[in-house]
Amino acid sequence: MKSTASLFRALLAVSMLAGCSSYRPTPAAFHEVLDQPYRLGAGDRVRVTVFEQDGLTNTYSVDQSGYLSFPLVGAIPARGHTAQQMEKAIADKLRQGYLRDPDVSVEIDRYRPIFVMGEVGAAGQYSYVPGLTVQKAIAIAGGFSPRANQESVDITRDINGKVMTGRVVTSDPLLPGDTVYVRERLF
Repeated sequence: MKSTASLFRALLAVSMLAGCSSYRPTPAAFHEVLDQPYRLGAGDRVRVTVFEQDGLTNTYSVDQSGYLSFPLVGAIPARGHTAQQMEKAIADKLRQGYLRDPDVSVEIDRYRPIFVMGEVGAAGQYSYVPGLTVQKAIAIAGGFSPRANQESVDITRDINGKVMTGRVVTSDPLLPGDTVYVRERLF
């Protein structure tokens, strides 16, 4: 009976300590989004080419509301759409009384920035480039501070309109708009 009570107290203590921990495993959607086509968001800049229409061919930014303001047709929803979906949307709008058979191409000119904060040399906003990993982003931000936890970092990412935070290793890839937080080590 005494050993059962001791075991119960030990399990209770362990469960209470586990409840104090702020660590949660990375959600599955966190890594699944890496294999999906890139979706536009506020702060992205795209190069739209309308074949044989120099007046419409230009670089356009996605505004804070998630719209692309395009000549002749006005605001076109861009947030959450791929470049191919934007090509179709712009062509469809131009077909409505402006051009007979528009040939539209959309490519990403500049991705929205990433943010690095916490125990790094120079926390701040940095340009995203394809292939950027957590380790490279930390290097761009001046490297780890002497107190930094170099094992893993927390990344906050917007996935289909839902903001999620997960703990990842430094070799994980980043996406445009991610926020990297380097924690302080305990010892």
